[in-house]
Amino acid sequence: FCSGLEVANFVVSSGLLKLSWAKILDCYGGFNLNELQNLGLSIKWKAYQQANINILVFTTSPIFTKSHLQDSKQLVSSAAFKESFPVFEFLCNNGNSFSIHKAAIALFADHFHELLQLKAECGRNSNSLIVTGHSLGGSVASLFTLWLLESLDISLAKRPLCLTFGSPLVGDKGFQQAISQHPAWNSCFLHVAATSKDSIPRLFIAPRDLNSMDLDSKADDYKPFGTFLLCCEDGCTWSENPEAVSELLMAVETEDAGNEEWTINVYSRIVEQLESMIVRKGISQVNESILNSLRAGTTLQTEAIRIRNEQLLIKKLEVLEEICMFNKGKAFDPAKKLNVIKIKMAELEWYKKVAKANETGYYDCYKKQLSRRDRNVIKHKKFLTNYWKEVVAQNERKPQKQLVYLRSRWLYAGTTYRRMVEPLDIADYYRYDGSNYVTNGRSHHYIKLEQWLEEDEKQSRFRMDTKKQNVDVILTDDSCFWAHVEEARLWCKSLKTADVGMISERVCLRQKLMEFEVYVMEQIKKYAVSSEIFLKGSSFMQWWKEYEMLIEPHHNSPLTDFIRNCKFQQYASGCLVLN
Repeated sequence: FCSGLEVANFVVSSGLLKLSWAKILDCYGGFNLNELQNLGLSIKWKAYQQANINILVFTTSPIFTKSHLQDSKQLVSSAAFKESFPVFEFLCNNGNSFSIHKAAIALFADHFHELLQLKAECGRNSNSLIVTGHSLGGSVASLFTLWLLESLDISLAKRPLCLTFGSPLVGDKGFQQAISQHPAWNSCFLHVAATSKDSIPRLFIAPRDLNSMDLDSKADDYKPFGTFLLCCEDGCTWSENPEAVSELLMAVETEDAGNEEWTINVYSRIVEQLESMIVRKGISQVNESILNSLRAGTTLQTEAIRIRNEQLLIKKLEVLEEICMFNKGKAFDPAKKLNVIKIKMAELEWYKKVAKANETGYYDCYKKQLSRRDRNVIKHKKFLTNYWKEVVAQNERKPQKQLVYLRSRWLYAGTTYRRMVEPLDIADYYRYDGSNYVTNGRSHHYIKLEQWLEEDEKQSRFRMDTKKQNVDVILTDDSCFWAHVEEARLWCKSLKTADVGMISERVCLRQKLMEFEVYVMEQIKKYAVSSEIFLKGSSFMQWWKEYEMLIEPHHNSPLTDFIRNCKFQQYASGCLVLN
């Protein structure tokens, strides 16, 4: 779904909302609600099969009342249950943390082994799945849905839909942000709240001054996520803006239910009425005099449900909507810049061809900065680097399962970028007498792009072909190759100037150079280096000249044999047979 409006309309118009609520009532059937109040806290679930749809219902026993929840509204941080119950650790990325309602996570942990078996059963079934629940059962349904989403490849599998009724909020801002990072997860949740009759959905929201325009909230406040369908007997409204949902929930005039059975009857009536309603931002007609579309939308929201301080709330919602629109406008969308990225990469490809024609290679051509064309490359490099740094940073903020899927989509382009542009960064680094680039100078986004490639290759999700038939046109696989060349040249310089008496230092330098020989030959055998490293003006061939002057005449190795016998000429065409 593209928006919460689509989610709400689909669920109501398809009859799934009514069907889900009917299964919740069936799950409650056979229990005396008054007797349940004296039982200990527990959770029950029941699976239903309806045509091509499976419905999984979670309910709590006792049915949690307002007094129960007020006594257990404490948040527990992810750090606190990281070691003992790391099930939701996948929501932590890049050092982020979050907190979850203590009673909800305790229920989940107490029944973990049974839920693990239930999860496996859901994974084996190809039918569409609805996970639903009422009150605290809705909180457990939300957690279970998140757990399912973590194990799905969302490019292939059907995503579950979670519908909750009268559920308290589940977590804090960190929890909400982890889920909202990607619409594919956030759109899987629809929460129905009987705003005028049920105070449970608003119970954990920190008190605020309804007469103030202050929109700031504490970091440890409970925060909603997903889409909320806020209902009363007079109408309904929806919102997927977490701050707006909080404001609307707090602004509604609520009549506390006399007992839990009465609250359940309220939801039964609302579900029946919703089928005849138009689910949109309000159900009233827009007055023609309201020309401002933003004010029209917020006015409709407040008209649909019973609101206190309506005019002030309209102003608050306008500000929140403007902030939301602004953030969406400045949000980084990799796809929007894709054509520009392709053009920039094509410019670098052309630059590479021109440099090769000059018998220098694009690495050394850029490092020398002799022409205007060389300096123009700086602009392309800067644009591409900023783009990919943001792509990496954005993906690191996503839940881990989403990260795997997203990075697979961009991995080929990111790997090509890394192999093309990182050598230019290396050239900049060593132009100003840098040393040990891999340890001291390498950017984090290059490290992550390389790490993700290695992980995906191990899982056979993605593989770059390393057996090249024509290395004349390839990019060198190891984007740090030129850093190793520069280090080898520094070792040659140190060995040449080292005092004869410094035996241990000279031995160490020779050992490093011999290891570099082995490294280069391994790359050649895999056809993993571009043939342009053998151009006359390249830094690699400069290293060879310097190294050849330092080694003994009788020194023989696979690399010295390869270069002295000019086998690189055959290598360029992919015709060389290497043992």
